[in-house]
Amino acid sequence: MLRVVAIFAACVAFAVSVSAHHGPGTFELGKSVTYTGKLTRVDFVNPHSWLYFEVTDANGRVSKHRCEMRSAHTLRRSGWTKELFPINTQVTIEAAPDRADQNSCYLNTIRFANGSHMDRYGQYVKGEGGNIKEVRGALPFAARAREPRRPTGEPNISGDWAPEQVVMADPRGTGGGLVPLSELEKIKPGERRGGARGRGAQPAGPRLYGGTELTPLGEQAAAKFTRDDNPRFRCETTSIIFDWTFDGPVNRITQNRDTIVIQYGQMDLRRTVHMNMKTHPPNIKPSRAGHSIGRWEGDVLVVDTAGFAPGVLAAPVRHGSKLHVVERFTFDPKTTKLTRSYVAEDPEYLKGQYTGSDTVGIADQPFTKDNCSDQTLVDFSKQK
Repeated sequence: MLRVVAIFAACVAFAVSVSAHHGPGTFELGKSVTYTGKLTRVDFVNPHSWLYFEVTDANGRVSKHRCEMRSAHTLRRSGWTKELFPINTQVTIEAAPDRADQNSCYLNTIRFANGSHMDRYGQYVKGEGGNIKEVRGALPFAARAREPRRPTGEPNISGDWAPEQVVMADPRGTGGGLVPLSELEKIKPGERRGGARGRGAQPAGPRLYGGTELTPLGEQAAAKFTRDDNPRFRCETTSIIFDWTFDGPVNRITQNRDTIVIQYGQMDLRRTVHMNMKTHPPNIKPSRAGHSIGRWEGDVLVVDTAGFAPGVLAAPVRHGSKLHVVERFTFDPKTTKLTRSYVAEDPEYLKGQYTGSDTVGIADQPFTKDNCSDQTLVDFSKQK
């Protein structure tokens, strides 16, 4: 998850190292603090979940604290449930402190009285005797059998989809770079692998976003972009491009006779692709989702979307009402992977085409509408 200043860079790269997730003045990931206290509350929400606890000092004075965890949907995909956190029990919290808020922290490890523990990026299943067992890699799940095609002949893309999780090589979240879950078994304990994905040095010449330069207006808007301009800090969708795979959500696609409904696991974005329309209507009410029409070109679903309300394509890149996006969804029945390529054009903010692609597989957890409540910038040390 992201925090304060560095969320812009993360949005541009679509995945960054944890050290970049927390800008200056927030979590000090190079330091560590340990608390022993009573667990009082757990909130599984987006974009960050939170663990609350109280610490009693030698003089009997009670102080209230909280630690940031990952988002609700990534925790659920990692086997974390509220039932694993019994309220009013003693816990030991190992965390990185928050420079700006002395009562907040970034969870590395929580240790329970029965000897079990959970690391920030760990994947867990229930073990014997109620203990927790860590799994190095993706959790096992039974995927339902699916027909590759619908009775009407087109590819069957209905169902719940999710990108592969990307986690820290060190499950405590203290370093080692971001890696896909499928690569964790190849990494030895203590080995540092991976790094800042997408954060390599910019090539000589103008800065590119999605393979294109920005217009002068786009450059000005990017330079002025601040935290308050980012929709995620208001629990709002960024764009149909960005939110499809960012932060490992579980999405849902439902194919009907004349429509295909696409539901995003983040921020509750819902799109309706009209399969019985060849052109967009003349008077579209602008929205974050826009108006989508679709068609099948062989086995490829082509979705054409226009009618956007001005907003953010992927921070710090803005877009205007003339944004036009074409997506191509291709399903591979052998791998059960769904790949989307996209091309975005906006004469106001983009000089050329903003392009990219992403891949999702059958989700390991069902689609759920998670609540969103951004508490990142709340100074918990001032809370009663």
